[in-house]
Amino acid sequence: MRKLFWTVPILAALSTFTARAQDVDWQKVDDAFGRKGTVSGDVHRYGFPRSDLNVTLDGVTIKPALALGGWVALKPMHGGVMVMGDLVLLDSEINPVMLKMISSGLEITAIHNHLVSASPATLYMHISGHGDPVKLANAIHEALAQSKTPMNAPAAANPPPPVDLDTAQLDQIIGVKGHVGGGVYHFSVPRRDPVTENGMALTPAGAMGVAIGINFQPTGNGKAAITGDFVVTQQEVNPVLREMREHGIEVTALHSHMLDEQPRLFFMHFWANDDAIKLAKGLRAALDKTASSRS
Repeated sequence: MRKLFWTVPILAALSTFTARAQDVDWQKVDDAFGRKGTVSGDVHRYGFPRSDLNVTLDGVTIKPALALGGWVALKPMHGGVMVMGDLVLLDSEINPVMLKMISSGLEITAIHNHLVSASPATLYMHISGHGDPVKLANAIHEALAQSKTPMNAPAAANPPPPVDLDTAQLDQIIGVKGHVGGGVYHFSVPRRDPVTENGMALTPAGAMGVAIGINFQPTGNGKAAITGDFVVTQQEVNPVLREMREHGIEVTALHSHMLDEQPRLFFMHFWANDDAIKLAKGLRAALDKTASSRS
């Protein structure tokens, strides 16, 4: 067996990192956000769904879990935490929220659409930062308060009812196990290549927003509205785009979410409302053009 030899400085640095990770007072962070986070590995992720909005597209009333689920994730790192987020805002809310974020030292890394022709139109603001977790949580909470994003914690959910879809067949086609949340069937498909931001590994990939996300909302008679985002490298962009279009899936946005990630990644958003199994096969064909993992 190959032996690993660690120098004293490296061991000291790792010990410091571990101590700082353990020292985060997550209860104070929860209190600042006004809700409990979902824990995945060492990441605490906080949801800010736009349950106040009634957004429709192609005759479909979009559930918050399908495309209106803003979130913020905090990951311990040396010197505090890294924070990343994706916030759902109306156009009138962009600048008030942005100004508050900037004044608190947070960075804006992207502002763009995910959907096309939805009413009302929604925009998505990606943020990042590094520092004291409680200060960051308070700053984000104060910035979001400049919008009409519901700031009270969502009511505790009962066990979700099954969605009206053949989820076993969807799992088989997509190649990973999905889960139900908010009346929507969700898939998170990680890439095989590790992703870093400013040298920090973005793990777990799903919690940090760098896994391929696919969502199915039942629309009746075996049909579903689908949306989400494919996380792709520059070489994968057009092969994935072609597969989407060949299978009747609209590509609604193509853009970056971060500023300094490695490898360089692009996020391709999509939309369709059709037979769920047919759409799953189209998504699988697109996934086959990416360096993504099957379970």
